[in-house]
Order: sequence, then C-alpha cells, then structure tokens
Amino acid sequence: MSFVDVGLMSMAEIIGDFGFKGVARIGDLQSWMTGLGGYAGVIYFLIRSLRVGNVLYTNAAWDGISAVLESLAAYFIMGERLTNKWQYLGLVFIIMGLFALKMGAIPY
Repeated sequence: MSFVDVGLMSMAEIIGDFGFKGVARIGDLQSWMTGLGGYAGVIYFLIRSLRVGNVLYTNAAWDGISAVLESLAAYFIMGERLTNKWQYLGLVFIIMGLFALKMGAIPY
C-alpha cells in the first residue's frame, strides 16, 4: 500500500464530499457530477492501494489520512469548526495513530 495512493484517495473523497454537500444545499447537476467524479477517484485509488496492501492496513490508513485532510479542508476552505476543544484533541490522536501505523510497517 502506498501512502501516496491513500493520500490521493483521501483528496478524491474530499472532492466527492464537497460536491455532495453542494447537492444537499442546492441540488444542481454540477455538484452531482463533482461528487460522483470524486468518488470514482476514490474507487480507482482504492483498487491501486489494494493491489499491494491488505484491506486492514489500507482501510486504517485511509480512515486516518482522510479524517485529517478532510478536517483541514473543511476548516480552511469551508470555514467549518468543531464544537469543543476535545474534538480537536481527537484529531491529534488520529495523527498519532497514523504515525504508529506507519512505524509498524517498518521492518526491525
């Protein structure tokens, strides 16, 4: 599994989620197409990731990277905020978990 592929999968997911958020708010065709295109990218990069990695490792990396990247995108691009400081601490734990996941892949 490549962290580059998982990162690109997460970026595609952000595009898809932002597109579908547009569908939820205004329901236009362009938002639908953006959302579908983003999730087509997710499928493509998921298949690439699974060619060389297992489901458990790929899914854990995708969940963590996606949570961090999508949270940053929502914060800086959409202006969204979490409701309290403990939720931000949860994001810090996700980042720590990603480092632990990567360290477990390094042979000793």
